[in-house]
Amino acid sequence: MGLQKVTFNNKEGQTLAGRLELPVDQHPHNFVLFAHCFTCTKNLLAVAHISRALTSKGFGVLRFDFTGLGESEGDFENTNFSGNIQDLVAAADYLKDNYKAPTLIIGHSLGGAASIFAAAKIASVKAVATLGAPSSPAHVKHLLRSELDKITSTGKATVNLSGRDFTIKKQFLDDLENNSLTATVKNLRKALLILHSPQDQIVGIQNAEELYVAAHHPKSFISLDGADHLLSNKNDSMYVGEVIAGWVTRYVDMAPRESLTTQHQVVASLDAEDGFTTSMKVGNHFMIADEPISYGGNDFGPSPYELVSAGLSACTAMTIQMYVKRKGWPLTNVEVHTSYKKTHAVDCENCESEGTKIDTFYREIQLTGDLDEQQKTRILEIADKCPVHKTLHSKTQVISKLI
Repeated sequence: MGLQKVTFNNKEGQTLAGRLELPVDQHPHNFVLFAHCFTCTKNLLAVAHISRALTSKGFGVLRFDFTGLGESEGDFENTNFSGNIQDLVAAADYLKDNYKAPTLIIGHSLGGAASIFAAAKIASVKAVATLGAPSSPAHVKHLLRSELDKITSTGKATVNLSGRDFTIKKQFLDDLENNSLTATVKNLRKALLILHSPQDQIVGIQNAEELYVAAHHPKSFISLDGADHLLSNKNDSMYVGEVIAGWVTRYVDMAPRESLTTQHQVVASLDAEDGFTTSMKVGNHFMIADEPISYGGNDFGPSPYELVSAGLSACTAMTIQMYVKRKGWPLTNVEVHTSYKKTHAVDCENCESEGTKIDTFYREIQLTGDLDEQQKTRILEIADKCPVHKTLHSKTQVISKLI
């Protein structure tokens, strides 16, 4: 899992480059589309930070470069705002065909405007979040004001934006004028979250007000007080990701916690298509067991033998602390490091045979406190008396039946 490079084609057959970011400890419960700002790319740090905050909450996030930008094919000067919307629809189709259709779309600045239009065309999307978005796509013209006359009179001009030169054609401006964002918002009927900074010097806060007034409920507004337009402060972008992750849970289907009931202390459930990724109810607690990637698993949780080793470590630590507290000894901390593998017995007479290997747990104990050597020796003896240790050394039986 983690970060993957992906590619897909836009409406014109050009290849668009993206990054699909997935949770490291579970399958995504929902997928998110991210639309970057005007002339930005998928690699903007704010986009990466927001994506990371979302994946930490179990979302899968696809961020990609619009046609003609970043690593995507095409000429930017031949693109327009409508093309950005089509790119988002193509990205949604890619997710639907290869993973799961997106339920949330996030857009930054002009990407926020494009996200609203795209959400109206993507049936699976249930919620939209905008960051510093203009209330009209034509708002971007103020960024081009130094060359507007030239674009209008000659049909195109080179404009310097954030230190980079871009050729803007008149057809781009005409397309911006032909898309009414407030009318689309009014008819959207999908959950909308508007995030905007009062200090935004690129897209003024009044744009957020206009979008909010035009939208129907459910709609929400979050003030990003102190943030700049590009969310260049990592804390701001991480906050945005966490807020969106919490807000959207009211509007998308979240995977229900596995309903596992049993008269026993532990129950494990594994579906045929899940490989080794096993849902477990351990006492009153829910967790995942798995196998390492090298063994064909997803590494979403500890392996069965790691769980056994964990039980030995935990039981050892508890037993030691219980003993020294009763004795009044100054032990401030105990760490128990345990691992498992099959090895030959110490007194092995036939060590060349694989059949002579036995189950072996290696346990190392670190004691912190003002203890003398006699106390340490006694604590090591007590470690061998922990209940799990005794169980591992005793004759055990497993009685199985079908239910």
